[in-house]
Amino acid sequence: MSNFDLVTKLFLQLTIILITCRIVTILGRRYLGQTDVVCEMIAGVMLGPSLLGLITPDLQQWLFPKLPILTALGSKIPNPSMSILYAISQIGLAIYMFLIGLEFNTKLLKHHIKSAGLLSAAGIITPFILGAIASFWLYNNGNFFQPNVTPWAAALYLGASMTITAFPMLARIIYERGLAKTRFGTLALGAASVDDGVAWCLLAIVLASVKNSMSIAVLAIGGGIIYVLFAIFVGQPILSIFTRMTKRDAGVSRQTLTLLLIVLAFCAWFTDATGIYAIFGAFVLGAVMPRGEFAQQIRQYTEFFTTSFLLPIFFVFSGLNTQIGLVNTPTLWGITILIIAIAILGKGVSCTLAARLGGEDWRNSAIIGSLMNARGLMELIILNVGLEQGIITPTLFTIMVIMAIITTLMASPLITFLLQGTSYEKSSF
Repeated sequence: MSNFDLVTKLFLQLTIILITCRIVTILGRRYLGQTDVVCEMIAGVMLGPSLLGLITPDLQQWLFPKLPILTALGSKIPNPSMSILYAISQIGLAIYMFLIGLEFNTKLLKHHIKSAGLLSAAGIITPFILGAIASFWLYNNGNFFQPNVTPWAAALYLGASMTITAFPMLARIIYERGLAKTRFGTLALGAASVDDGVAWCLLAIVLASVKNSMSIAVLAIGGGIIYVLFAIFVGQPILSIFTRMTKRDAGVSRQTLTLLLIVLAFCAWFTDATGIYAIFGAFVLGAVMPRGEFAQQIRQYTEFFTTSFLLPIFFVFSGLNTQIGLVNTPTLWGITILIIAIAILGKGVSCTLAARLGGEDWRNSAIIGSLMNARGLMELIILNVGLEQGIITPTLFTIMVIMAIITTLMASPLITFLLQGTSYEKSSF
């Protein structure tokens, strides 16, 4: 394909993606009370082989070609149009996670560090153990992991996948509901960030095992720790320059925004290069950024474009890898239901009980459990990594995507119900 052909295809892909996401979002918000994130997840699955590919397989394959291109020499290369979509989706993901970090209330978290630690421990240990146990059974009873994956690597991967929380979605719900400055809102955000950080470290160990190189795990975990410490103790004072620049220019100027994007791109590159992925670097950068007028204007300049244009591309790209038709036997559907039950028990129920032990009342505890139970965006990320790196098969990928969608769909109605009659209640989101 020529560059002109690629650009022509890209514009059509973007048009279809945005139209589909907008229609599904309008219907989902109006009739199901769901967030934009959930609706975009569903839109992505609809544009993949599960629906569009089922109705018009030729059109779906032409519009979103997943099959590699055969070169004149007989070798296969990834289809460039999908590689472009993937790259755009990662840019949107990094900017969005930066914005989430910018909303993170680090000061309030410090006052409730013990409760957040208890909640985080419950959200890691219980789902990890249940996921690891399930993985041993799956490993010996079906085609769910690739042949080069050992049982222990499979256990680590599935355990990590179960510990994931839909951190961006959780943050969006908390922000839209006006819960960002509440005790339980901060607890949920703090615990979710720790849980996901642990999950990425576990994923690094799995990748090291699969590729038979422990240097991958050492680089990821060591690089992650160094990055966080540098960001807090060195980067945070340096980044105060953005506040001074904002005051000097009476607002965020083009120069200030350009410098910010340079820093964000570098942090995303560094954490990608070390193996803990760009989203981690972007979130930590946002968390240590100065607040006030600078943060407020940055959100105004970037949030709408990112969430309306860039982020939906990621959901659609994930949906293109989801083939619900692979779950085509009563046994596979039984396994899917079992995985969903394990996910709810391991994350939702255990975090509810942990929050109650931490001093929250039952209503707030249930809200925290519902938030922590949603997998959403982060689950899709770790599943895509597992599929691309040759850890799981498309069948297990599909089962886990279904689990992610179901647990994420549950969150909005449950939280709406639990917030009824409270001072935090707002209009439907």
